[in-house]
Amino acid sequence: MSGRVEGKVALITGAARGQGRSHAVRLAEEGADIIAVDILEDIDTAPYAMATKEDLDETVRQVQALGRRIVARQADVRVLSQLQAAVDQGVAELGKLDVVVAQAGILTMGTDTPQAFFDVVQVNLVGVVNTVTAAAQYLESGASVILTGSTAALLVGSVDITGAGGLGYAHAKRHVARLGHDLARIYADQQIRVNVIHPTNVDTAMMDNDFMYHAFRPDLENPTREDMIPSLATKSPMGVPWLTPREISAAVLYFASDESRWVTGQQLKLDGGQLLPISSSGAPA
Repeated sequence: MSGRVEGKVALITGAARGQGRSHAVRLAEEGADIIAVDILEDIDTAPYAMATKEDLDETVRQVQALGRRIVARQADVRVLSQLQAAVDQGVAELGKLDVVVAQAGILTMGTDTPQAFFDVVQVNLVGVVNTVTAAAQYLESGASVILTGSTAALLVGSVDITGAGGLGYAHAKRHVARLGHDLARIYADQQIRVNVIHPTNVDTAMMDNDFMYHAFRPDLENPTREDMIPSLATKSPMGVPWLTPREISAAVLYFASDESRWVTGQQLKLDGGQLLPISSSGAPA
């Protein structure tokens, strides 16, 4: 099957690298044009570097290599005016907006600095609200809104015990899950669907950095990526340490396409079985 989102225009935040870039490329492969947004500046409490202009330029290159159009803009999802300007410019150039992928997010663990909590919540929750707000005026019947949650939203005692930033991450993602449900109710009569994807660990810069190596292997003085992987794998009954961005993009493509035309309000867990221990037999977690 090809052309599953042919002719659609998709807004993707956090599009400069990682999952965001993967979603942009996968949707472009299936015929979509892209509005790509990223902050392109570091956030002080995040223990790893944010994406750069060069990263966003690479996303542009990959989308254009597929013969699709892309409008790429620098914008901070925490600032509605910046995001609104980026969306307005993208729609002005590409003509419409059919798909919204609220992907931008950060993770800060191991610190009790209150600002870490606020920064994560501002990006991971307020940024999602701002993304939908900026897009709302352009959405029509058949549009799809896809929010990125996390298994941390559903698994008590994961990142929420790792300091203020980790608590902020769990707090934000729990509310993204609820936001998706409530927005689905609000937009149902307009035939606009809203769904949430909850990935487990994903092999991106958020996970692949020195801070995370130490977080998962505190027993080692200088842990590496290879040292961290076995520890990650123990979190999954299926023994998978993390998923690839491309595997998450498969779910994004499904929700973006008309194959999910009547699917809304769903909380899709892409977790390698991580949540099975807290799920009742035959019932959702």
